[in-house]
Amino acid sequence: MSRIFPPSSREPAAAAGGGAPALSQQLAEVAQALQAILAGQSGTQALAAVPQRLRPGVQALLFQVLRQLGRAQALRAELAPRTPPPRVNALLCTALALAWDEAQAPYPPFTLVNQAVEAAKRGPAQRQAAFINACLRRFLRERDALVHKTDAQPQALWNHPQWWIDRLKQDHPDHWQQILEANNRHAPMTLRVNRLQGTVAQYQELLSAQQMDARPVVDSGLELAQPQPVQALPGFAQGRVSVQDAAAQMAAPLLLQGLDLAQPLRVLDACAAPGGKTAHLLEYAGAGAPLQVTALEIDAQRSQRIHDTLARVGVKAQVLVADASRPELWWQQASGGAQFDAILLDAPCTASGIVRRHPDVRWLRRGSDVDQLAAIQSRLLDTLWPLLRSGGRMLYCTCSVFKAEGDLQVKAFLARNTQARLLPSPGHLIPGNGAQNAAVLDNHPGDHDGFFYALLEKLP
Repeated sequence: MSRIFPPSSREPAAAAGGGAPALSQQLAEVAQALQAILAGQSGTQALAAVPQRLRPGVQALLFQVLRQLGRAQALRAELAPRTPPPRVNALLCTALALAWDEAQAPYPPFTLVNQAVEAAKRGPAQRQAAFINACLRRFLRERDALVHKTDAQPQALWNHPQWWIDRLKQDHPDHWQQILEANNRHAPMTLRVNRLQGTVAQYQELLSAQQMDARPVVDSGLELAQPQPVQALPGFAQGRVSVQDAAAQMAAPLLLQGLDLAQPLRVLDACAAPGGKTAHLLEYAGAGAPLQVTALEIDAQRSQRIHDTLARVGVKAQVLVADASRPELWWQQASGGAQFDAILLDAPCTASGIVRRHPDVRWLRRGSDVDQLAAIQSRLLDTLWPLLRSGGRMLYCTCSVFKAEGDLQVKAFLARNTQARLLPSPGHLIPGNGAQNAAVLDNHPGDHDGFFYALLEKLP
């Protein structure tokens, strides 16, 4: 997500005359969305409730609030040790998250405070407007001392829950700080060029002709210097290019490299929505390749997104609304009961590797979620493995940096499956710029999300 703020003048927008909405109105919407997230709703759902005309500005502000929420909560606790009602707490945290660091503030701190108080006076927190005003005025007076005091709190310093910080220290003792720092930065916009419609170099020329700079990454990717609306990308509607992180683009080449793509192959994409990896498998195989791909998705609404994705890029696959963990309900329909030559298992996970793009994730997850999701991943591995033929390959992946969902999961699977062999695989990819770690400088992964990959071969 690009870093977009409301008016660059750093002055509150006017509401009159059909112009931009008042800053107080935007802050009220941000606080309402934050309150919903803190109550367990996803950021996507919370933003869907925001009026369309306000959504771009509100999303930009909300994302900054979520990236600074640990600090804001610590400051709020100093100003109001007793947690106030949810809507008051959300508005206080919104103002504090945006104003505590003047270098990153989208508006001057005093403007943010004034407009937050105005939002309180005009909204459901009206009765607490005086309390909000007192807290925020004190913050302006004592800002440096309050910030210094909260520096001692890891959650404020790193803007992640304490359990998350502790787990990263345990899993990545040499890189935990790097991961946390990366999580608080904005991710780049990366494209996957459809090899059925042209080369990376050809599409890079199209972008250059429209003054859009980009650099090649991974096998078929281009990392944009500046994010762009998809409607502005040449040929997007015709499927010439898709938006997909560089780490996610590694899946199709990893699974299909080493297989004879001239021969008929049955491939299963077990948890396929929204269909990006399904489409990439077919694009990578090339025109005329006898690749039969079955894409599963348990949710019918999300399954429709797979159909939409495939139609846009011009490829075809069998899409089934089905639970991958219950093959007795779909295996016959998918392959006539025949084993698959390759299986892609992009398993449900904590999404701890894509916090840059979804900053709400860190505040929605609980420490107990890791073990619960790891149990689901283990069950899927054990359930799908018998559906793979001898000599076939399964690519297990998650968009997680937690080892319980990656390295430890695969080690446990190998320990209980003597027919499984681990082939050369990336393992855990930590979020950030991976160029310095690339073996082939001309094919580096660029600035990618956190991910895990393990390529497993089934022995006779």
